[in-house]
Amino acid sequence: MTLVPAPPNTGIRFRRVDLDGKPEIEARVENVSQTNRSTTLAKGSAKIQTVEHILAAFSGSEIDNAVIELDANEPPIGDGSARDYCKLIEGAGTELQPEKREPYRVTTPLELQTSESLISIFPHEHLKISCTSSDRNGRFSQFCSVELSPEVWRLDVAHARTFCFFEEIEYLIKNGLIKGGSLENAVVIRDDAVLTTEPLRYTDEFVRHKILDIIGDLALVGRPVRGHVVAVKPSHTANCELARLIVAQMRKPLVAMQTFTPPPEPHNRSKDAEAQAIIESVQAGGSLDMAQLMKILPHRYPFLMIDRVLKIDGNKITGLKNVSINEPYFQGHFPNHPIMPGVLQLEAIAQVAGILMLKQAENWGKLAYFMAAESVKWRKPVRPGDTLLIDVELTKSRGKIGRARGVCSVNSEPVSEADVTFMLVDADLS
Repeated sequence: MTLVPAPPNTGIRFRRVDLDGKPEIEARVENVSQTNRSTTLAKGSAKIQTVEHILAAFSGSEIDNAVIELDANEPPIGDGSARDYCKLIEGAGTELQPEKREPYRVTTPLELQTSESLISIFPHEHLKISCTSSDRNGRFSQFCSVELSPEVWRLDVAHARTFCFFEEIEYLIKNGLIKGGSLENAVVIRDDAVLTTEPLRYTDEFVRHKILDIIGDLALVGRPVRGHVVAVKPSHTANCELARLIVAQMRKPLVAMQTFTPPPEPHNRSKDAEAQAIIESVQAGGSLDMAQLMKILPHRYPFLMIDRVLKIDGNKITGLKNVSINEPYFQGHFPNHPIMPGVLQLEAIAQVAGILMLKQAENWGKLAYFMAAESVKWRKPVRPGDTLLIDVELTKSRGKIGRARGVCSVNSEPVSEADVTFMLVDADLS
C-alpha cells in the first residue's frame, strides 16, 4: 500500500494498481457493496475490502485529500488497529491546502435500529462518539465516550485492535474473512479469557475499536461530520446506514432549492452541452454519480431509483441502487418484514434504460413515460441492506419510443426481470 498526496477536492480514493487501467473507487457510502464484519467498496469489477481502518486514520488525522494505491483487494491489516497507518501519515507529514474545509454539522437528530444495533447522531459542535459494546450474551460490556481531535485520535483510539469471539472463528474461516488473521493482528475472546500476544492497550480496548470503526465508516460521508454519535452494539451495517442518513440530510436543502427553482428553458444549449459531456465521459469508461444523474434525469427523491451508473457499453448499461431501511416505502410495505416493492424495481429498470435514450443532447430533460411491461418476473425478495444491480439492454429505439430488457440482481443472483417499453416526452411543468 502506498499513500499518495492529492489536490484539493479529490477526497479519499482507492486505486487498484494491480488491475488493468488502475481503476479508482471513491471513499463514498454510495460505493459500499458489503458490510459483513468489515466495510467493502466496489465500483464495476474493482473491489476493496476492510477500508474502515485506513479511512479512520485519515479522518482522525484530519486529512481530506489522498489516494490509497493498492496491489491487492485489501489494505495490509498491520496489527489490527490503525497504528501502522498513523505512523505512515506522521512520517510523511501533512500539508495545508488553500481551499476551505467544509464540515457538515448535523441539523436534526437521526436514528436507526437494526436487529442488534442502535445508533443515533445529534447536533454537536464537534464529532463526539459515545459507544457501548458487548457480545450477544452481554460479555465484556464496555462504554467509552470521546470528543475527537487529532490528539485524542492518536492517543485514545488509533491503537485499539480488532477483536473477535472464539466461537466465531470457524464461521469466519469458512467464509474466507480472516485469511490473514492471527494473534499478531487481533484479540480473541474465549469464554472469560482474553487471548493476545501483548497486554491490552486500553482497559476498554474493545469498545474503543468499535469507535475506530465508526470513525472510518462515517468518513464515507465524504466530508468531516460534526455531531454526537450515540451507539449501542454498533456494526458496519448500522454505521454505513447512518452515513447514508447523514448524506440524505445534507442533500435536503439542495432538493428543496431545486423544487422551488423555476425550470430551465426548454432549449438551454449550455445545459444540453453539459448533459452530453456527462454521457460522453461515461462512454469513455467513467461512471455517473448522484450529482451527475440529477443533471440528466428529471426524477428526484424519493422517486430517483438509481444511486449510480457504473458503466455504459453500446446499448448496455449497468446501474446501482443501495436499498436502505430508510426508504420511505418501508414504513408501510410490510414494516415487520420489509421488502422492496417489485413495481419500484420496474421503475429502476425504466430509469436506467431512459439514460441510454438520453445519449442525444436534444433528449435531455425529457420525461420517460411507461407504455408497457411484459414478461415480468419477480424471483427473490429485495431487502434493506441489499445492493441492487440493474443491467439493461436497449433492444429497440425508434424516435421517442424505446424498448429494453432489464434484469435486477443482488449478489449476482437475479431478483427480477422485465421487458419495458417507454416513451420520451417534453416536460410540461407549467
